[in-house]
Amino acid sequence: MANILAIGEISGGALKKASKEVVSVGKKFGDVSAVLIGENASSLAKELIAFGADTIYTADIKEYAGDVYAKAIAELVKSKSIDIIFIPHSQTGREISARLGAVLNAGVISDAVELKDEGDSIIVKKPVYSGKCFVEMKAKSNPQIITIRPNSQGIVENAGAGNIENISVDMSSAKVKMLSFEAASSERIPLSEADIVISGGRGMKSGENFKLLEEFADQVKAGIGASRAAVDSDWVEHNLQVGQTGQTVSPNVYIAVGISGAIQHLAGMGSSKYIVAINKDPDAPIFKVATYGIVDDLFNVMPAFNEEIKKIRG
Repeated sequence: MANILAIGEISGGALKKASKEVVSVGKKFGDVSAVLIGENASSLAKELIAFGADTIYTADIKEYAGDVYAKAIAELVKSKSIDIIFIPHSQTGREISARLGAVLNAGVISDAVELKDEGDSIIVKKPVYSGKCFVEMKAKSNPQIITIRPNSQGIVENAGAGNIENISVDMSSAKVKMLSFEAASSERIPLSEADIVISGGRGMKSGENFKLLEEFADQVKAGIGASRAAVDSDWVEHNLQVGQTGQTVSPNVYIAVGISGAIQHLAGMGSSKYIVAINKDPDAPIFKVATYGIVDDLFNVMPAFNEEIKKIRG
């Protein structure tokens, strides 16, 4: 049975949902332990027990330094003879996975959306060519390093032993020092963790009209996204952009409002389980990937849509 390490992440003083996902995935393939480095890591570690972690290695560190984190994790991997490393496919996860691959001389496969067991290896299905195709790959190295697209695997409660051990992380060796950190303030669920995402594009015509999407999102606890066209027009902040140069999301439901469906946008949401498209152009590319489509002006559809949601929710 494989010896697996799941790397968790902390954001805003809370455990990210993707941390539970990588532990849940690890439990499917072998004995799973986890590592959690960040502020209040030791207190947050307990949350991972319910999802299969037998041992959680923690370090309470306020600052982030990718090179130091990777070095500490690499030492842990070597000392515990880890076979497979699962990491969330986030901005932090991409950096850590690359650094680990270099330090451990290991193969890295990024952005997994499906995983299958093949003896000592994991077969990974991942999108390529901006989501136009999928390939199956496996890492020939030991350990194998795999980043997993958030929301693509789900979370399963399957309690582990739950031992918690502190590890040493030497921040004095960091080659980069964080001078300041300013978090974007939002009460809405982060895009990468949302089960429902509603995004607006050029068809929204203005930032003011995003209130139609906010009204929907507030009722169903959805995340709000945008196409690059909407971001480039300064209608919304860049951190809401979904696509090849923005965030990659895999919600259960993705609602594209006034978005034509350029390949760069599809690369960021093409793995969504259900896609709903609202566009007045019947030839818009988004309809080729949509599970359900509405050909109409979004300014006719969204107000009616929001009213129906209000009725359903009482």
